[in-house]
Amino acid sequence: MTERASLIVTNARVLTMDPDRPRAEGVALAGERVLAVGAADDIAVLAGPGCEVIDARGATVLPGFVESHLHVFMGGAELDHLQLAGVTGRAALSEAIQAWAQARPDKQVILAQGAEYDMLGAPVSRADLDAILPERPFAMLASDHHTAWANTAALRAAGLLHGATLPPGNEVVMGEDGLATGELREFDAFEPIRTLAGEERVNLGISTGLEPDLPPTPAERARDCEILARGLEHCARHGITSMVNMDGNRYTLELLAELHDEGRLNARVRVPFHYRAFRQLSDLEEASALARDYRDDWLNSGFVKLFMDGVIDSGTAFMLDGYGDRPDHHGAALFDAEEFAAIATEIDRRGLQIAVHAIGDGAVRRTLDGFAAARAANGARDARHRIEHIELIHPDDVARLGALGVIASLQPGHVPGTPGVGTEPTLTKIGAQRWRDAYPCASLRDAGARLAFASDWPVVDVSPLSGIQAALVRRPYSPDCRDERVGLLEALAAYTIGGAYAEHSEDRKGMLRPGHLADLVVLSDDIEAAAPERIGAMHAAVTICGGRVSWRAA
Repeated sequence: MTERASLIVTNARVLTMDPDRPRAEGVALAGERVLAVGAADDIAVLAGPGCEVIDARGATVLPGFVESHLHVFMGGAELDHLQLAGVTGRAALSEAIQAWAQARPDKQVILAQGAEYDMLGAPVSRADLDAILPERPFAMLASDHHTAWANTAALRAAGLLHGATLPPGNEVVMGEDGLATGELREFDAFEPIRTLAGEERVNLGISTGLEPDLPPTPAERARDCEILARGLEHCARHGITSMVNMDGNRYTLELLAELHDEGRLNARVRVPFHYRAFRQLSDLEEASALARDYRDDWLNSGFVKLFMDGVIDSGTAFMLDGYGDRPDHHGAALFDAEEFAAIATEIDRRGLQIAVHAIGDGAVRRTLDGFAAARAANGARDARHRIEHIELIHPDDVARLGALGVIASLQPGHVPGTPGVGTEPTLTKIGAQRWRDAYPCASLRDAGARLAFASDWPVVDVSPLSGIQAALVRRPYSPDCRDERVGLLEALAAYTIGGAYAEHSEDRKGMLRPGHLADLVVLSDDIEAAAPERIGAMHAAVTICGGRVSWRAA
């Protein structure tokens, strides 16, 4: 007996990402799997009793987007923070902060997101923020989430006003008066303020990767579940059906498992073991335990996340030849070469994947050296280790990704000069002589690297459509820079089958093919007919994950 469909999408321009059948008019789903892909008439006859039929109205249908790098727990919490994206100048900043604070008189600590490094035309100080909100603790995070600025009340309450002893790469910037200026660089520096705001469990996955010191109460656990659910719903609104959460701990996985048991997990989520510099190699046994305990198509671990450096704008990215505006400053790597090689070798020996945040060219090289050391020690395998971001790379290292089978996990929405992203201070810090090596994409592809696209939400908008637009409209910074754009179908692949490949799941998702997971997105329009600069204005009309509608636009 012919299997019948439980849900059909028809009247569509289906881009399957399947090279054997790249285009179709409809898709039939049976439970959690794709039943058929083909002509509208052939799909229609598969409808079973009670089958839902979704008319795409000629719009594009794609495999569900794979968001290859985000922070969903943190992003869910920050949906409830003051958003400062696009706010520049003292008057606008003051108005935004004061209005937000006045509307929330019972909120003891005010947190804001999306602050730009040059929003006041000069380094932000605690005095600047004291002039706006002197009595209540206030802190705002840079859009890249690697720097925060706090007022005196926040610094005092968090025990940071007189400085703090922190791990390498983290800094409470001190002034000539012996007190903190208000600038806090990297996670360990500003985590005490986020703890003040009651978000210590939300940020444990990225700040330390450790478990909560005390077992959360049932009320606290329920609150954390709701924060995660809010983040997941936000992603579903944008057509995302799979995500790689680039921070985490067992607690995060336990919360996601609770949501799954309640029928509220609306995306497939990978969560890493986070290896910070204070860890020991023996701690990797917990990474292996997570891989054993969470290994299905809804919740999965199986990889280790590390930070090799910080970011360019704060001067914490690790550079080979120094910064354009400070040639004697190189930033700092968070692991020395020998140490990282040993860590990578042990992770690889355990059969786990490695994902490394590496932004400066020095960090990228050290990461590649570590991957090469792991391969030399353990033998070559289909590891698909990853480098996250790659904002600057030495020309000698471009071909090494392809040669080592390393995934280039890139964020098109981070590229300076793309919509909503300023060029300064980033380009000045890189230096004009290195612009040709900055934010590679086409260069890495042509050298054999596999691409996976992402947003790093909440650093930038989680929308894959915004990321696709950014990948298509970016322009060279000078005549001697290569055009690093990719084509539309390549960008779509990097958000679908490329993301699936990066997590070893291309045999069951990332394309629409019979037997694959029933994850797809119906867009609001025909993406191939849209001008590149209009793609970001499109939206997901319907998101389907595991055969169930997880989002439907009104």
